[in-house]
Amino acid sequence: MESSKTYRFERAQEAWRSNLLTAFRTALACIIVGGVTLYGPACITRQVTFPPFSYVTVMLILTNDPTLGETLRGSWYAFYATIQGIGPAILSLWLIGPARLTTTTTALAVAVSAFVVVLPESTHLVAKRIALGQIVIVYVMAFIKGGDTQAVMHPLHLAASTALGVLACVLALLLPYPTLAYCQVKKKCKFFGDNASERLQLFVKAFCAEDKPNALALISQAKLSALRGTKCLQIIKSKQESMQWERLPMNFFRPYRMNPGDKLQELNMPLRGMQIAITNTSSSSKFPIQILNQELKDDVLKLADHISQTLKKASPFDQYSSPSTVPEAPNSEDLIKSLQTLQNLKDLPSFFFLYCLKLLHKKSTLPTSSTKEVPNTNSSKQNKYFFKEITSKRLMPAFKCSLSLGLAVLFGLMYSKKDAHWSGLPVAITLAGAREATFKVANVKAQGTVLGTVYGVLGCVVFGKFVQIRFFSLLPWFIFTSFLRQSKMYGQAGGVSAIIGAVLILGRENFGLPREFAIARIVETFIGLSCSVMVEMLLQPTRASTLARAQLSKSLGAVGECVGEMRIGDSKTSLDDSQKRLKSCVSELGEFIGEAEVEPNFWFLPFHSGCYGKLLGSLLKIEELLVFGAHAIGFLEQEGVDKVLEGAHIEALKRIVCSSMKCFEEVILVKSLPLLDKELEKNGISHDVELGKSPSAFGNVEDEIEKAMSAFLQSSREVVDKVCVVEGENSELKTQVGLSLNALAFCMGSLVRETQEIEKGIKDILQWENPSSHINLHEISCKIHALYN
Repeated sequence: MESSKTYRFERAQEAWRSNLLTAFRTALACIIVGGVTLYGPACITRQVTFPPFSYVTVMLILTNDPTLGETLRGSWYAFYATIQGIGPAILSLWLIGPARLTTTTTALAVAVSAFVVVLPESTHLVAKRIALGQIVIVYVMAFIKGGDTQAVMHPLHLAASTALGVLACVLALLLPYPTLAYCQVKKKCKFFGDNASERLQLFVKAFCAEDKPNALALISQAKLSALRGTKCLQIIKSKQESMQWERLPMNFFRPYRMNPGDKLQELNMPLRGMQIAITNTSSSSKFPIQILNQELKDDVLKLADHISQTLKKASPFDQYSSPSTVPEAPNSEDLIKSLQTLQNLKDLPSFFFLYCLKLLHKKSTLPTSSTKEVPNTNSSKQNKYFFKEITSKRLMPAFKCSLSLGLAVLFGLMYSKKDAHWSGLPVAITLAGAREATFKVANVKAQGTVLGTVYGVLGCVVFGKFVQIRFFSLLPWFIFTSFLRQSKMYGQAGGVSAIIGAVLILGRENFGLPREFAIARIVETFIGLSCSVMVEMLLQPTRASTLARAQLSKSLGAVGECVGEMRIGDSKTSLDDSQKRLKSCVSELGEFIGEAEVEPNFWFLPFHSGCYGKLLGSLLKIEELLVFGAHAIGFLEQEGVDKVLEGAHIEALKRIVCSSMKCFEEVILVKSLPLLDKELEKNGISHDVELGKSPSAFGNVEDEIEKAMSAFLQSSREVVDKVCVVEGENSELKTQVGLSLNALAFCMGSLVRETQEIEKGIKDILQWENPSSHINLHEISCKIHALYN
């Protein structure tokens, strides 16, 4: 309980520090923009003719917890966006002539330009947003001013406004001192090392506990610590690219070239395996654990203490430090020397725990110089040929954005020529990189715009003409919106809308009555968001719940493919590819589930989010188990232990999982069972002969599973006994081979159990959608085969 309170307090402190720093940097950048545009020399103010876009640029570049590297990267994206947005605009305005623009041609020019900007996959999302914003303002303002618009200078003035926003961001991150991603990552790496050490100690204490209540309490603490470690690892990965932008050509800064996230992810994998093992052990075994005699307990504690010290002192940034900072490893021959390598099925979780402990020991002692460099993904993407990027996957998002912006500008001009750019600008600067929850995002954008606009109007009413005081009134709003951007209710889109709504009013002068401007902007924003939602519904009418269902089927098929590739021989390359595909499928499934949970039901059946969440959890666990299984197979291949893997025992378990996943993959796509029966009756197809089989995918295979597992362990004992026959081989190799075989057996057994959990989830979904039907997965599968084969 005390640990939980301490964690909440530390988390609140970190949130306040991060949000106060973000608010300070954002406020400082806005003050710089406001100071230049309101009080700067005339030679500068004449060039910056659209100050609002300077503020918009600041908001697009400065993210939550900004660093110098992220700002420099955003500055480059702004420069690249200006080339994409301003360059073609100058040419088109010079050829067409601003005086010839009409409502239709303006909307068409915006739509075509937006399509060209969004189509390339290599362009970063920030660059696309800035370029789209520039396109909207350039063409709409040119149409509003008509013949008074200078075809060349008008776009260049907007480029100057963008440059002012970029300069303000850089200065805000340098004053009074720079916030470096390198320092943040180094600090987080140290925290992750301490966190990993803490988790290890908690897991080992739980493993060696004398009673079950004490073990469960320690496991609970370890899970809480694991949440902190996972969040820390996510932050490290998110800051790695920013580190590259802070790199200096000095030998002292060579660690900038490293990719610490990969090294730490390798350490996190065995810790995650230990959590799976100890959780399984606590639910199926009695304490103290049967295999844990005093000698083995001493060996485990000794090894854990060494790993813990190594995790605390070793860091991806310490490869140039003295070797004395890492403690000397104990004699490997003395570790787990009393281990009896193979027992029975009930002991598998305990042996898997020891396997992960040894794996963590191996990975923690690897030299940090083996850490990979961060690949320059941007340059590799930019080197692709443009025609390779023009695929259906890229055409549809580009066309949707183009149509949304074109319609927003068209209807915005029809409503109010003076403020028409405010209808297209919100759509442009909130372009999403992937599919999103359309209604929720539109809702939070609208609410954020209203909140920010109302705050801006109130600020103008309270402070009147005192522009200096109005600027300072933005600071509490920046603090509030920093928390708003991290909330589940509003998120990034709603928070940015709230910030911009206030800044556009409080950061300007001589733009008319604030109330009139606020109403006009809210209406124009509503027009733009309505166009965006309408286009999304027309061009992408498939509901997220439907996509989640299809993606679940695809993920189940990927699981079957991965399990099928788990074999000795030349399977490593194909298994790696299958695991990458599975990881991609499960990740996309999680995104669809998240979108479906906030999707309005309308007249459709509510989304069964609880059941889908359990299925996603099972798939994530299967994904992890397959990684450990592949690692164990790799070691056994390396040592030439292939007799068991080529036998029929492991193949029997694989066959059960693969056949079940094939069945689930098919039946989950069936929404209406009565409709399926009608189709069979309509086609005159009889399937009675096939329905005499098992009513469940696991109906009569429990005995077969236990028999295959027991036979696998028995064969494994025989192989392990032969390992030390060859002269010169030591007990350490015998221990490693035994643990690897146990780990493989545990992974296969856990795969079967998770498959059974998936079967329950599939039944729940089908029963949810067919409440009056009796759900029999095997029967449904037979009907599908009879109808389509």
